Amino acid sequence: MDILYQDEALCVCIKPVGLDSQIGVPEALKAQLGGGFYPVHRLDENVGGVMVYARTSKAAAMLSREIQAGAFVKEYLAQVHGTPPEQEVWEDLLFKDSRKNKVFVVRRERAGVRKAKLEFTRLTAGETSLVAIRLYTGRSHQIRVQFASRGFPLVGDHKYGSRDVRTTPHAVLLPHHLSLEGGKSDVYRPSGLGRRAFFRRKYQP
Repeated sequence: MDILYQDEALCVCIKPVGLDSQIGVPEALKAQLGGGFYPVHRLDENVGGVMVYARTSKAAAMLSREIQAGAFVKEYLAQVHGTPPEQEVWEDLLFKDSRKNKVFVVRRERAGVRKAKLEFTRLTAGETSLVAIRLYTGRSHQIRVQFASRGFPLVGDHKYGSRDVRTTPHAVLLPHHLSLEGGKSDVYRPSGLGRRAFFRRKYQP
């Protein structure tokens, strides 16, 4: 597991595709670094990217409060089929069929339906396009289903309509800003699309 940053309160790592973010990654981190790891946000199993884990219950509680307050900005890069609009905000109602492990866009609110919102900017255009996405809600399969429902499935995402030979959705999570209580903050800024990163730490537990 690639570790971007760690101290006594936090661990920032790159979650590989195929590893569960709630159980698999904490177990892998424990085996690699020792100690406990508390998930404070999630990432679909077949999506890779940067994740933040708390190393103490106190840090987990603080991070969870900040995430609830909207201080944790989650941004993704995704490759999609087709050419979506240059920039838009999409809001949908999503319903998850747990038996099929599939999410659907629906028209009316009812039991199990949740609101979903994202904003994106198209970075390249063509038969496939690269888009930068900011999530305002963290619903299951949200990016995948919101793009697929408009005719732009993620490349490799066969569950939601891709016919590409690749078999996993092309998306990566790039969280870049997390402010903590008292005006102090942790900042992660990706350098290009590679793994090099700048991570500035101001918070001390």
